[in-house]
Amino acid sequence: MKIGELARLTGLAASRIRFYEDAGLLVVQRQANGYRDYPEQAVLLLELITGAQRAGFSLEEIRALLPPDMGQWQHDALITMLQQKVADIEALQRRLAESRAHLLALIEDIQARPDGIDCAANSRRVLDRVKRGELARPTLAAGDTALLRPDRRRRTGSD
Repeated sequence: MKIGELARLTGLAASRIRFYEDAGLLVVQRQANGYRDYPEQAVLLLELITGAQRAGFSLEEIRALLPPDMGQWQHDALITMLQQKVADIEALQRRLAESRAHLLALIEDIQARPDGIDCAANSRRVLDRVKRGELARPTLAAGDTALLRPDRRRRTGSD
């Protein structure tokens, strides 16, 4: 099939398909007139590539996953790489949860401005607490979501 038909079937731009070809993820035969002639399995292959990218795999990781022949998958290697990606995602989720908790604690401290001080003095107070480590990044225990709830605010203001 020609690139236009492949683009229509996959919903990808022809330039994206050529990009995957240039990256070595998609092998294509050339006709005598120079036109690309994609095999039927190219639709499945492009769906696998785009799905893997959405799941967070880099092109290099995808290249390592894809067998030269679509009928020759390396089961153990595939499972290992998928499990590693799950572990990577879980580590990222933990880091994001810790960052979110830290920001929520910072917001709470800013909103807990003592009476009688202006925003500039409150900023200095909060920054001093950060420098002293009083607002250090919280470490979350597994399953601890109490710090992640945005309803922890004490005060509403325009600080």
